[in-house]
Amino acid sequence: MRRVLVTGFEPFHQSSSNPSEAIVHELAQMKIPELYCEVLPVVFGESAEILLSKIVEIEPEIVMGLGQAEGRSQITPERVAVNLDDARIADNKGEIPSDREIVVGGANAHFTSLPVKEIVEVLSAKSIPAALSMSAGTFVCNHLFYRMQEFCGPRGIKSGFIHLPLMESQAKEFPGLPTLPLATMVEGIALAIEVSRR
Repeated sequence: MRRVLVTGFEPFHQSSSNPSEAIVHELAQMKIPELYCEVLPVVFGESAEILLSKIVEIEPEIVMGLGQAEGRSQITPERVAVNLDDARIADNKGEIPSDREIVVGGANAHFTSLPVKEIVEVLSAKSIPAALSMSAGTFVCNHLFYRMQEFCGPRGIKSGFIHLPLMESQAKEFPGLPTLPLATMVEGIALAIEVSRR
């Protein structure tokens, strides 16, 4: 069975929780064989360094990053990471980079190597809201995604990033924005792992 590393992020900015962190904790409780889970800080640079050290330590064949995308109503596998840090809010250490390359002189973009179309098809068939996304933004999620692809691609590790809607428990903090039940998102990511292992 293929070894999988799944990462989530701690809460950031105005959030007191983060669906990606909650999903990682739920997956860890499920005792899925050869599944490793890690929660990362919402900090440019530091998050990626921790991830890369975990990849070296665990030696996974698949790496899947998860992150919160308030305003989205579906589970959205990302297709491409761009070589740009350009934040509108501070990370959890107060940094607000502007128009900065993630890797100086690096490729403009890196595509996912997860089977994102198949993931969306399988989730949709189970009535779990899902759609492809062409933009992971330019905040810490995209930073992590780009560094992940830069590292994993040459090593033949299948990797990519999936953005998640807010949880129902976050509705009061984000009035008017769409949510999904945590259980639905856990089921969706478990299916995404299953599809990626094929």
